[in-house]
Amino acid sequence: MSTAARPLVARRPAGPLTGRIAVPGDKSISHRALMFGALAVGETRITGLLEGEDVLRTAAAMRALGAEVTHDPDGTWRVAGRGVGGLTEPADVLDMGNSGTAARLLCGILASHDLFAVMTGDASLRGRPMRRVIDPLTGCGASFTARDGGRLPLAVQGAKDALPLDYRVPVPSAQVKSAVLLCGLNAPGITRVEEPEATRDHSENMLRHFGATVQVTLVGTGRVIQLHGQPELIAADVVVPGDPSSAAFPLVAALLVPGSRVTITGVGLNPLRTGLLATLAEMGADLRIENQRTEGGEPVGDVVATHGPLKAITVPPQRAPSMIDEYPILAVAAAGAEGITRMRGLKELRVKESDRLAATAAMLDANGVRVEIEGDDLIVHGMPGGIPGGATVTTHMDHRLAMSALIFGLAAEAPVAVDDAAFIDTSFPGFTALMDRMGARLTPT
Repeated sequence: MSTAARPLVARRPAGPLTGRIAVPGDKSISHRALMFGALAVGETRITGLLEGEDVLRTAAAMRALGAEVTHDPDGTWRVAGRGVGGLTEPADVLDMGNSGTAARLLCGILASHDLFAVMTGDASLRGRPMRRVIDPLTGCGASFTARDGGRLPLAVQGAKDALPLDYRVPVPSAQVKSAVLLCGLNAPGITRVEEPEATRDHSENMLRHFGATVQVTLVGTGRVIQLHGQPELIAADVVVPGDPSSAAFPLVAALLVPGSRVTITGVGLNPLRTGLLATLAEMGADLRIENQRTEGGEPVGDVVATHGPLKAITVPPQRAPSMIDEYPILAVAAAGAEGITRMRGLKELRVKESDRLAATAAMLDANGVRVEIEGDDLIVHGMPGGIPGGATVTTHMDHRLAMSALIFGLAAEAPVAVDDAAFIDTSFPGFTALMDRMGARLTPT
């Protein structure tokens, strides 16, 4: 990834945002498609893969572990897998760039393979905690050596004869759950994960898609997942839907810029990922879902967003797992809503690419919006008559914060700049060009 900063500024467009667009493929599903393809027998074909920096790091890691990963001219990706337990020791350090998802899920794969590997990442990823996956994964017999707090660089000695795990995730985390399940693939018996709140279930869906036996039991607001270990995963084609987290940015832009109407095609509508759509609907957003269908085991549809007034609400804490990546852009929507919006239970935002809770509050405050943090709650005082803007936002190497600030600038009275937009490509390659096609004004400073 380039280390050169790319400042960018967003101004209120001359007219409404319009168009029919497609956002890049779902990042969570893209990571998993490459990983499960590498663990399957045969060749998996993947279409719609997100070709952002984060996912490309996963592709490189799978190659380094012995899978054959190729990219056809038509955009199709092919993964010739090694089978469960068949990965080989990498010859060099695995550099996961900025991707916490890739790093944590890969820890699960490495833990139950009898090999030695070292993993690192960029400055942002090296500051993020890995203890949350290291602690449960040591139970399979793996050993980890890391910096203070379980931070990268991280050395892994996988278990010679991995043991199945039985783990209750202390806080909702699809990454921790998935790491434990990936570890359990190469262990005999049943690996069991209990989560207190249901989190995105792409791993469970994809495990079934590749032929594993997975049982899910609802327990209150949470779930118990049981995976039968050492299956023979069989290569299966994967169609990656549009990422709902990426769709959130043009969607909110359309809601805030007067006269706008935008259709985003082929968006993933997994019910454990649609918390933002539910929240915006409660705020009175003019949203419509068209052409609903199922692709690759995941629900998909076209989302039509039309400008209109928004009203403040209280977002319950139990909704956080279904929209954890969307709170910065929701805060932008709340800045343009009538009333005071309270988003509750955002502790998980403190350990993202940046401390997203503090960084989101700082973004709004710098641009003239009254905002408060009370415990793990974010409180935004809406300014439907016009949000001021005018500041330069420090992005902290956080792609979602950068995109949220730029969307803010489209709706603000004064231009909003970001100190660095280079990291947007980790999750949304082509973001600037796509927004400009809709009628936005994003230009270098």
